Amino acid sequence: MADGSAIEWTEATWNPTTGCDQVSRGCDNCYALRLAGRLKAMGSPRYQLDGDPRTSGPGFAVQLHPETLDVPKRWKKPRRVFVNSMSDLFHARVPLDYVRRVFATIEATPQHSYQLLTKRSTRLRRVAPALSWPSNLWVGVSVESAEQLARIQDLTAVPAAVRFVSAEPLLGPLTGIDLTAIDWLIAGGESGQGHRSVALDWVRDLRDESARAGTAFFFKQWGGRTPKAGGRVLDGRTWDEMPALATAKG
Repeated sequence: MADGSAIEWTEATWNPTTGCDQVSRGCDNCYALRLAGRLKAMGSPRYQLDGDPRTSGPGFAVQLHPETLDVPKRWKKPRRVFVNSMSDLFHARVPLDYVRRVFATIEATPQHSYQLLTKRSTRLRRVAPALSWPSNLWVGVSVESAEQLARIQDLTAVPAAVRFVSAEPLLGPLTGIDLTAIDWLIAGGESGQGHRSVALDWVRDLRDESARAGTAFFFKQWGGRTPKAGGRVLDGRTWDEMPALATAKG
């Protein structure tokens, strides 16, 4: 339902939906897909429905979990919450009315900051006018390669309080990236079995472009067989910048 998180840039996860389908190269080694298969084998009731074997897998069918919608209201201590670490809220199989209910929970709990990440930027942009946008909601898009830079254009059309880009797993240089309207950029290499290597220059270029644009830069990991295998030091230091909410870009 909700858990603390080992993800460096958040403090808790909340999954009002689970399950997904692969849409681009960044999904090839999806940790959530692997985890869903293990959870199914362990008998977890939320992961017993299988997704399409061509794009998903065991235990990873898209499911709604309305019983979790009130969970953040029980948390007294403010926290940063990653929404749907095991899904994508803007998947086509998640009804718009349910997205509205998730947004309503976010709005009703202003003590928390919510980080919502999607690869489905086209739907995000299309339904944005039909949503009420809470001031404590950060919205981001995954951009793993230059082929996905258009996702940033979709994101900039959305009236989120904070807009961010997750360049993880970074699979190539993001030449031509425009961070003008982006408040935060997360970069990281891929981890797990079959991980693909990230080049030092790709990460440096993103750090330097973030500095030029006044965008906060967070380097999560070099990646490897495990998330922490390569560490997260870049040019002698860690990079843990967070967006300044009071000065978020318009």
